[in-house]
Amino acid sequence: MNKDPRTHAIIGAAMEVHTVIGPGHLEAVYQECLEIEFALKKIQFVSQPRLEIFYKDQKLKKFYVPDFIVYDEVILEIKAEKLLTKVDEAQLINSLAVSRHNVRLFLNFGEVSLCYKRFIR
Repeated sequence: MNKDPRTHAIIGAAMEVHTVIGPGHLEAVYQECLEIEFALKKIQFVSQPRLEIFYKDQKLKKFYVPDFIVYDEVILEIKAEKLLTKVDEAQLINSLAVSRHNVRLFLNFGEVSLCYKRFIR
């Protein structure tokens, strides 16, 4: 299987953040550190965008707010938990349909080593 250069670059930036500050911080800390690292690596991103949600072609009043959209195509969600649950994973999979994006990357900074999963619709 060929590596996706977009997700490869995102994971590389996240590994740098995890190496420098390690586990044990709040998600907001990793969010800000990733913003800095993405800018240093010239990775195009939007932090916490508000995405419209539709139900049967009707726009809802609520928005979906992912942590990042990277390269205009990859939804990036970050966590800082010691252990992820099936509920966490289910929320990520379900949000693919809501976001209408085809690629989602999930990063967990809360473990000793950075953990990541890629989901494709």
